[in-house]
Amino acid sequence: MAEKQVATVNGFVGILLLLLIGLGGAYVLVLMQNPFGLILLIGAILLASGIVIVQPNQAKAVIFFGRYLGTISNNGMWLTVPFTVRRSVSLKVRNFNSARLKVNDVEGNPIEIAAVVVFKVVDSAKALFDVDNYETFVEIQSETALRYVASRYPYDHAHGEGYSLRGNSEEIAEELVRELQSRLTVAGVEVMEARLTHLAYATEIASAMLQRQQASAIISARQQIVEGAVGMVQLAIAQLEQDGFVLDEERKAAMINNLLVAIVSERSAQPVINSGSLY
Repeated sequence: MAEKQVATVNGFVGILLLLLIGLGGAYVLVLMQNPFGLILLIGAILLASGIVIVQPNQAKAVIFFGRYLGTISNNGMWLTVPFTVRRSVSLKVRNFNSARLKVNDVEGNPIEIAAVVVFKVVDSAKALFDVDNYETFVEIQSETALRYVASRYPYDHAHGEGYSLRGNSEEIAEELVRELQSRLTVAGVEVMEARLTHLAYATEIASAMLQRQQASAIISARQQIVEGAVGMVQLAIAQLEQDGFVLDEERKAAMINNLLVAIVSERSAQPVINSGSLY
C-alpha cells in the first residue's frame, strides 16, 4: 500500500451545491409537479454523506466498498465520494517509553536497558492497511530493536577500545534510530529520535561490576601517579647535575627511592632528620 490523495471538493462549496440541488429538486417536485425533483432531492441527500471533517494533524483514509480510494490529509471540511468509510489516523509526533528490558550485552553480562522513541506517521495507507495495529507494531519493534542493539556492544570497555553502551551514547542512539527505521518503514512510520533512558547492570551482578570498575579506576590512577613521579625524579636529578652536584650511583639510588616513596605514597611522607651522632 502507498498513500495517495483522493478527489475532494471544498466542504463549504459542496454544501452550497447540495443546497442548490435540494432547493431545485423541491421546486421541480412541488411547483412543477415533476417527479424528477424527487430524484434531485434523493441525490442531494445521498451526496451529503460525502461530507467529512478533518482535524489538524489528522488524516482520513477513504474506503469505498473495501477499496482504498485515497487519503484526505489537509485539515478542514471536504466533500468526497459518498457511501465511503473514513478511517482516521493521527499525524502528531508521539513518544513511546519502552519498559526496562533485561538483555545480555556482547560479553554476556546481564544489563537493564530502556529507551524513548519519538515517531510520527508519514504514510496513512501503510499504517492502516499494512500492519494490524501500527501503535502496537511500533512498541514491539522498538523493544526488539533495542534488544538487538544492546546485544551488539558491551556495557563498558575496561580499556576504552571500541564503542560501548555507556561510553558512546550518541553513536548508540544513532544506530538505534537506523535499526528502528528499517523495521518501521513497513508501517509508514518515521523515527525522529531514540535515546536510552535507563542503563545499568542487572541486580545480580551490579555489586561485582562496581568492584571491577573501582579496581580499574584505582589502577588507572596509580599508573598516572607513578608515571608522574618518575618524570619528577628524572627532572630533579637532571637539575642537580646541571647545577654541578656530583651524585654517585648509590646516592642516586637512595634519592630516587626517597622521592618515589614520598610522591607515590598514599599518606604524607614523614621525613627522618639525621642530627648527627653523640660519639
